[in-house]
Amino acid sequence: MFDDRSPIYLQIAEQIKNDIVTGALAEDEQVMSTNQYAAFYRINPATAAKGFAQLVDEGVLYKKRGIGMFVSPNARDLLRTGRRDSFFADVVDPMIREAKAIGIPLKDILQHIRSYGDA
Repeated sequence: MFDDRSPIYLQIAEQIKNDIVTGALAEDEQVMSTNQYAAFYRINPATAAKGFAQLVDEGVLYKKRGIGMFVSPNARDLLRTGRRDSFFADVVDPMIREAKAIGIPLKDILQHIRSYGDA
């Protein structure tokens, strides 16, 4: 489940974000507690808590005192918007710069993309 590329708490946060974006976790749905998460994945509860705290700070999760953590009502839209922005900055813009550098016209790129149909 976890790899050495980034800290475990960041990977926890990313996994929960992915579950929200894909719909595996719905808005206002309760997520596992940090202790349940830690026990399930055999990690330190403080590590799980750090990942959850980051998601609360980002507005992805909210806390109901004495009950647990829940997915924020706008979490999916918030995450999708952020990922769209990152997609253009990290994928599309460099692709366009490279295409220009090697002489591929924009119309050829668009035609190639259209050949895949709507996503």
